Amino acid sequence: MKLSDPIDSISGIGPKISEAFKQKEIVTIRDLLLYVPRKYDDFSHIVPIRQIKPGQATIKAKINNVKTHRARRGLSITEAIANDETDSIRLVWFNQPYRQSGIKTGEVYYISGLYKLSNHHYAMINPSIELESGVPINSARIVPVYPESKNLNSNIIRRAVSKVLPLAEKLKEIMPEYIIKDLGLCHFNWAISQIHFPQNAMQLEKAKLRLQFNELFPLLLANELSTRQRLSQRSPVVAFKVDLARSFVAKLPFELTDDQRRVIWQIYKDMQSDLPMNRLVEGDVGSGKTVVAVMAAVMAIAEGFSVAFMAPTELLARQHYSTVKSLLRSLAMDDKLILLTGSMSKKLKDKTTTKANAIKGTFIVGTHSLLTSNIDYNDLALIIIDEQHRFGVDQRMTLQKQTGHLPHFLSLTATPIPRSLALTILSDLNISRLKTMPDKRKTISTELVAPSSFNSFIGQLRQELASGRQAYIVCPYIHSKDKTDKQSLEYVFAQIQILLNEYKVSIIHGQLNAKEQESVMKNFVNNKIKVLVATTVIEVGVDVANATVMAIYGPDRFGLAQLHQLRGRVGRGVYASHCYLILNDASQPSPRLREFVHINDGFKLSELDLKLRGPGAIYGKLQHGKSGLNLLTLDDAMLINVARKAVEIFFETDQKLLEYKSLMRLVEQAQQLTYLN
Repeated sequence: MKLSDPIDSISGIGPKISEAFKQKEIVTIRDLLLYVPRKYDDFSHIVPIRQIKPGQATIKAKINNVKTHRARRGLSITEAIANDETDSIRLVWFNQPYRQSGIKTGEVYYISGLYKLSNHHYAMINPSIELESGVPINSARIVPVYPESKNLNSNIIRRAVSKVLPLAEKLKEIMPEYIIKDLGLCHFNWAISQIHFPQNAMQLEKAKLRLQFNELFPLLLANELSTRQRLSQRSPVVAFKVDLARSFVAKLPFELTDDQRRVIWQIYKDMQSDLPMNRLVEGDVGSGKTVVAVMAAVMAIAEGFSVAFMAPTELLARQHYSTVKSLLRSLAMDDKLILLTGSMSKKLKDKTTTKANAIKGTFIVGTHSLLTSNIDYNDLALIIIDEQHRFGVDQRMTLQKQTGHLPHFLSLTATPIPRSLALTILSDLNISRLKTMPDKRKTISTELVAPSSFNSFIGQLRQELASGRQAYIVCPYIHSKDKTDKQSLEYVFAQIQILLNEYKVSIIHGQLNAKEQESVMKNFVNNKIKVLVATTVIEVGVDVANATVMAIYGPDRFGLAQLHQLRGRVGRGVYASHCYLILNDASQPSPRLREFVHINDGFKLSELDLKLRGPGAIYGKLQHGKSGLNLLTLDDAMLINVARKAVEIFFETDQKLLEYKSLMRLVEQAQQLTYLN
């Protein structure tokens, strides 16, 4: 058996389980070995039955008096007695009738599980059992618990891993040997073996440290490589004109916040250098990122340089065009503004391109069409990208190559990145934060809606619609095979059409083509659609000041940052706005949702999200892709310092990345996942 063999070559894995593995991108034996546990149950301490206490426990005992009966339709209960030399206890399994025929009476077993009060008597509930004579996998050891899915539980994964674990020896080392030796790290293949079935807690910590280093080192190395590459190039120097800045600010219809003044000055200082700027401006929806970007652009235009402003959708590009035009008009610069989108006719595109090439110092607003246009970008000094993580590295590099030099790079995002995440793995990026909201921005009330309160929610929604307002209703997915699933867009759309049949209700989701999505959004913007039932495609969208209700079904399926982004779709006008989290059942809401109700600060939520879900989930979400971060935490200052020292050693010894092909692949992946290029 080889590392490259398919997952179904492991005995006991049939088509159904094989497909479940593939859904988690586990295709080969190598993939399985690299699929790390999310936590562990420590069943390594065996106690006599007389000393057992409520909680997780392991005993070594014989099992007798095994009986199965049906409590009610669809529920079977198997009970047994476990006894050792000191005492006896009850064992209870729910819906596991096979236990009766599988247990060998009189044999000694390791028995691990939760010992608790059940039906007025203490018992061990659904315990794992394994013969003492065998090699324990699910008991009497530190037991790995993996990320699970339907048809794929930890028990199945553990059995599969145990059968191929010897192949971990064949995993090649990916780090330079001198770094491993200098830092006192264990070898990669040993770490993989111990991360699945650790001998003890100390060995587990050593394995975790090595694999955390494997995740962190390529990221920091990628940062350093990109920083060196960027700083070896030169960008146009954009002089700061104080009179122009004062004139722009004086003619604004609102006061700049202190945060906006601070951030624009940071950008001005960057652009006065010939070193390429690489700055991210992050701030909640409505914090004034666009004004900051336009103030930066004005300086470049005044010097005769061009500026490119890219948006993720045509509708948003048109909105930016309108906003920018009104801001430039006060300086008589609006004739420099050009809109270029994919839906334009060839004749109009040609006309627009000709105008762009004829004017010195243009401000070009558009979408991906900017990348494929015939515009001469030789005088491009500044690239601005809204919701920057929506654009891939290749797209950004294409735009940069068209210039013949490296322009200054400014990206905007309304998805706050946790500061600790940014400082650790996005260190090539200078980050500016707009935390102060303009005075006109209203706080959005947030409310949890249990099934018992659903009719009340519909009543409140109807009141808003009767007042002329509009609403978004967001669902976590479009379809569901489960007919009882009440969270799918398909179900909710049908339900809302019946409940609010006097209003125009429409849908938008990713399976609609771009023109259909544009048409729906235009009708919503123009108030022709009153209720828009959507997936997260509306997470980044246009300003609809008339929309005052955001209802989110299945809120536990979203990260806190994403919930906050969705909530920010409303509250953009003068009207009081509301966010409703529609719970699926009467269970107690999760602590994270209860926190979300009371926190309106996106930066606080981003840090809470990081704490609850880890950097892998946040990082992957920001990049709309797989993060590759499974074990890394950002609260281990020693590990971060060790990894940074290792990067220094790598460059001091004049190492060539090409010599380490596996490491080079990880670095390339890191560069695809970061804002570095």
